[in-house]
Parts: sequence; C-alpha cells; structure tokens
Amino acid sequence: MAGEDWAERQRVLAAAGLLVIGRAAQEKVQSLQDLAPLIEAAQSSNVVMLSERAIDEMLTLVPTEQTIEAPPVAIRTAQATLADPESHYPIGRTLAPVATPDYTPAPRRHGLAQYSLDDFPMEARDVDAEIEIHFDITGHSTTEGKMHDMQSYFSDRLRQIRQMMIAGRALPRRPISNSEAWRNRQRYSSSEYEVTLVGLVSESRWSRAGNLNFVIEDETMQIRCSLKAPSGASNLHPALDGLMNDDTVGVSGHFLIGERSPLFWISDIHMPPLGRHSKATASEDEAVSAAFLSDVHVGSKTFLAPQWEKMIEWFRTDPLARTVKYFVLSGDGVDGVGIYPGQERHLAITDLFNQYGELARLLEGLPDWVDLMILPGNHDAVRPAEPQPALDPEVQQDYSNALFVGNPCDFSLHGVRILSYHGKSIDDFVAGLRSVTYSTPELAMRSMLERRHLAPSWGGKTPLSPEPEDRMVISTVPDIFVTGHVHGHYAGNYKGTTMVHSSTWQDQTDYQRMLGFQPKPCILTIVNLHTHATASIPFA
Repeated sequence: MAGEDWAERQRVLAAAGLLVIGRAAQEKVQSLQDLAPLIEAAQSSNVVMLSERAIDEMLTLVPTEQTIEAPPVAIRTAQATLADPESHYPIGRTLAPVATPDYTPAPRRHGLAQYSLDDFPMEARDVDAEIEIHFDITGHSTTEGKMHDMQSYFSDRLRQIRQMMIAGRALPRRPISNSEAWRNRQRYSSSEYEVTLVGLVSESRWSRAGNLNFVIEDETMQIRCSLKAPSGASNLHPALDGLMNDDTVGVSGHFLIGERSPLFWISDIHMPPLGRHSKATASEDEAVSAAFLSDVHVGSKTFLAPQWEKMIEWFRTDPLARTVKYFVLSGDGVDGVGIYPGQERHLAITDLFNQYGELARLLEGLPDWVDLMILPGNHDAVRPAEPQPALDPEVQQDYSNALFVGNPCDFSLHGVRILSYHGKSIDDFVAGLRSVTYSTPELAMRSMLERRHLAPSWGGKTPLSPEPEDRMVISTVPDIFVTGHVHGHYAGNYKGTTMVHSSTWQDQTDYQRMLGFQPKPCILTIVNLHTHATASIPFA
C-alpha cells in the first residue's frame, strides 16, 4: 500500500475502527508497506487511538520486521506438496487454495454506523461560506405578555396549522367551526352525517374504558370529544400514545346525544400533513459538510476537557475534518449560574462571563476554514421563554469568528434548509406521550415534525413567549432537523428529513445518575450538504 495516498490509508484504518492521532503518527503510518499487521495487532490489543507511541508498541507485536518493511510477496492461489518418489508426477497432492483475506470493518464504538470518505468529497477551504437566515427572533420580539398577545399567539397557531391541513388535503371534508357544529348537533348525531372540526387540544386523559377523552377548542367554543383506538392501531396512534396539550388536530365524527351534555364521538383523527420530503442538496462544487454539537456545558465540573482536545487534534489531522465548513452549536455552550438550586456545588467556573470566555478559548482551536454558529439554550444567559434571542453583544465580544443566532433558528447552508432547535420541549414530550423517553429523543423530534410544531404545550416544562405570531410552528419542512438538550445522540432519516440529535460534552451528572440515565457524550455528528451522508465521530 506504499503508493496509496494518506486519505486511502485513513479510510482503511477508519473502517477497522482505528483513529490516528498526531502528525508523527500519521508519518509513521505512511511509511508502512502493509497496514494489515498493524490493524491485526491493534484489534487484538483493543487499541483504538493510534498515537506515535501506540504504533511503535503495536509493531513490536508483529512477528518479523520483514512483515512491515519487505515488499509484499506474491500470493499463490494453490499450494503443492512434494511428489511421491515412486510416482511419475512432478508434484504431489494439491492443498486448499490460499486466497487474499477479506477484511470486514470492525464494529465502531457505541454502535455508531460506518461511513465512507467517498460521501464527503470536497475540502472546506475550497468553498466560500453561504448562510441565509430565514427566521431568528433576535430583535423581532414584540410581545408585551398581555392577554391579547396570548390570544393572538394561539389564534395564529390554529390559523397556520388549519391552513396546512386544508392545503395539504389532510382532512376528508372542509372543517366547520365548533359553534356551527354545536348548533346543528341534532343533525350531526349519526355516523351517516359526520362533520370535521379543527382546534386546540386540552384536558387530555384516558377513561376507564381506555378511550382518550379531551376537549377541542377553536375561536368559537369548546367541545368534549372521545377517541377510541381503532382495531390494529399501532402504539403510536394518538388514541394509544396520547396527545399534547395545545396540539392542533382535526377530528371527524358525530355527536352522541343523551341525558348528559352531548359528546363528540371521533371516528378519525387528523394530524397536520407530513408527506415524503424531497431534500434540497448543495451543488457538486459546494459539497462541504456541517458539524453539529450541543450542550458543551463549559464551567461544569463534568465538562470533558481531554476529549475536547482530542476533537481539536482530529480537526487538524483527519481527512473527514477537512470537509467541515460549518460548526453549529445548538445551545447550552456553558453550564450557566443559578440555573437550578445548589448548582454552585457542580461548577468548576463560578463566574458566568468567565465561562463564556473559556468557551471562546476552546472554540479558537477550530481550524480557520470552519465557520461557527452559536444558538442559546436553557442554561445560557438569555430569557428562558422561547423563541430565545441570540446571546448578548457583551458576551459575543469574546468570539472573533462566530455567527450568533436565536433559538430556534431556521437557516440555509448552500441552499440546504436547516432547522436548529435546542430542544427544551423534549421534556414535555417525555411527560405527555407514552412512546417518548429521554433515551429516545428522536421520537420526540419525529412528533414535532408530525405536529408541525416545536413546543405545543403552554404552561408545561417549556416557557413560551406569546408573540403575535407563533414562530414555533414548523411552517416549512426542513432538509435537516437538529436538536439537543437531553444529552443523547441520534443521526437518521424520517420521511426524507435528516434528523440529528446532537451529543453533549458533559459527563453524567448527579441528577442523571439519580434517574439512571446514561448520556452519550463526545460524539460529533457531520452531515454532507451534497450527499446528505452522515458520520458520527466518537471522542470518548
């Protein structure tokens, strides 16, 4: 393999689960005639990081020096023994053919998927930055927090999502208002005369019979509803999984007229339309990548500083790193001060501005070809109510090369639309839906896309700002959807949208240990904007 370039050698080593650390180690690998003995020795010794010293130790395990330095010997396709002296044949019996061994990629740590450098074709130095912001609340918040702001907020949500349903043909018939349905409830009291309503959900609970009962409200009035799970329904059906308070849904059915107040019996429930999405891609001459990370929590005693240095070294030496043009930090860059009672016991840096200064110092280690985007999260020095504005200019002055935006932020990189949201509402989805857990944040992300809303529940665990327009509505389906907050990791695809749940850089906290939750720290997720291939690189 002496004639092959470094990228090819790096691909072979990465397929075997090995990562080369440092320039000296890279030069030593390039001097080898054959990588197979090094790979075999490293795997048998459970070595993953190949520093210069580790390579020297691995080479001592190889049987002979010639195995490394001598030119490869031609492999015979068959092997023969000496002939019987009494026979007239020049050779003896033929043994089994000797074939070139096939190397299969070793399993990667944490069960992360394999990736190929062929899917990351362009170095970031060759491309100019192209960032277009579609929505950022910074400088555009107009709410006064009064009752009319709240009414406008929910009316706008209902209007936006109802229009999506009508335009996307998600309803079997045009919906009517709740008041009109109520006035004509005697007429709509048979399954032969069904009607469709669209409204906001509240007071959701299961009855003793197992039906999901809730109230649906529009601009005119409230109506009590009951939903029975259809036969053969999956566990993700709303009748079994549940509904979030303030979800916007459509319901079809009829009234049950009896001695009590009439009940609307639902035959079918309708969520906002979410068909198969056709992703936009960057052009071939802009085929660079974006890296995603969240919840660094600088200032915490559990911040993983050695692993950060490994990542910075990786950016300097790895071929994949040279394709990364953008680094998106989706909130909680620092641990903050006074976020929860007793937090000071867990802080290594107790001053908030010093935390941001240390984060700036750590980010300076990124190569000069990387453009940095920073969103706030619930630990950052911004208002807790979402959508959150960008960090204060007084904080920003420590960062020489960063774009500060709000949370959430809807933006495009080379025409690829990205929705980045810190993810505080995942707490509400865990509390409200049976299917969602902290270990499966991707199910919360999928539920957000299905509802076309990032944080539907008012008065839950996620503070919301009652803006005149509800900007937490997902008005445009993103090509890439990114969250963080709960310290997990996920990279996958849902109905054509690439979903990334960004990893953290914080070890397990006392609170997580009490809950029995194990985070997945120090995994950098990379998405190529042309191929939409993903790679997850572990550093712990």
